Amino acid sequence: MASDDRPATTGAAAGDAQRGRTEAPVPPADVALDQTFDRNGLYALRSAVAAHATELRLNGRRVADLVLIANELASNAIRHGGSRGRLRLWRGHEAVHCQVSDRGPGLVDPEHAGTTQAAIGASGGRGLWIIRQLCDRLDISSDSGGATLTATLNVPTEPGESR
Repeated sequence: MASDDRPATTGAAAGDAQRGRTEAPVPPADVALDQTFDRNGLYALRSAVAAHATELRLNGRRVADLVLIANELASNAIRHGGSRGRLRLWRGHEAVHCQVSDRGPGLVDPEHAGTTQAAIGASGGRGLWIIRQLCDRLDISSDSGGATLTATLNVPTEPGESR
């Protein structure tokens, strides 16, 4: 594992992790956090994500990564997706998933969104790029009825933990 507690991803696996799918993962019925938000609720959202991150067995740097990812996803939903959204957070076998949905116009090019760094003088365009740098996989489902973005952070199974 890399020194910052994020699993290292290289080669073809890195390309696959960065491209994402066009279909959003379906959360289980018992998610750890299911919260709607608007621009006045970002602080509460970040606090809730941080509180649940430890419960989902993230630690150290990965907690900070998850909070930043959730903030960027929610900020994008507010800015581009109809001023509000819904965040769901859950743990799979070896990963934590942070999913944000909105009812905006959708992304023009979901497959390539955030794959290149914005120019230094640009007034926006950094959020999805930052998310892609921090997560192990980003899945984007988008159409004219909204977008659903799911960031996945791998969490290795600890010794003695069943899969």
